[in-house]
Amino acid sequence: MSKHYYEKVDSQRKYRGLRAASLLLSLVGLTIVAYVFSPIVSWQLFVGELIASDQFTAPIPAFGSIFVDYTDAKNWFPKLGLGPIPLEVSSYTLSIPKLGIAHASVSSQDYNLAKHLVHYGGTPLPGDRGNTVVFGHSTLPQLFNKNDYKTIFANLFKLRVGDTVEAEVTGIMYRYRIEKVSVVNPDDTSVFSQSYDRSSLTLVTCTPPGTVWKRLIVKGVLETL
Repeated sequence: MSKHYYEKVDSQRKYRGLRAASLLLSLVGLTIVAYVFSPIVSWQLFVGELIASDQFTAPIPAFGSIFVDYTDAKNWFPKLGLGPIPLEVSSYTLSIPKLGIAHASVSSQDYNLAKHLVHYGGTPLPGDRGNTVVFGHSTLPQLFNKNDYKTIFANLFKLRVGDTVEAEVTGIMYRYRIEKVSVVNPDDTSVFSQSYDRSSLTLVTCTPPGTVWKRLIVKGVLETL
């Protein structure tokens, strides 16, 4: 005669396991959301105050802009109508010691920000009198890679007045000291204006980090001319 054994299932233990799994998934989801949006929130809290001349309240780009290729610098200032870049020097390098960026390539041949920084045509070379303008791509600060041109300016918002940026053109080094950090709308082209009484350098990227809503402008002046 065979014996049969029956094991009673602990339904409470099963439900406790499901609840624990649900809680774990929720925590993972919240962590991902915090990871993505914390740079935007911290930017508004700690950096926005420093450039209070242009506060904003909705740091999310419009739906129409998310399908635009922002690795093409021509799309950054739609009203500017960027054209060819006529310049006698095809490239030079840019270094930002505070951010660990050393000898990043700046091209005057095209507007492809995925391959290099971009020199805005019609502005002078570093060291010459006038306002040199350089575009650089950015993304979330957590993804910053000084060797990846798609993330190279992700930490540009950390620069402050007094920090330095170095440009090397045909073997000559020019050091610029930052005098202003500001934010403008994509239709504000005043950052490209020229003044030939001194040599200045303007760095441009999208902001808040990870969005394309506005433009971060970092302007420096040549220490010696």
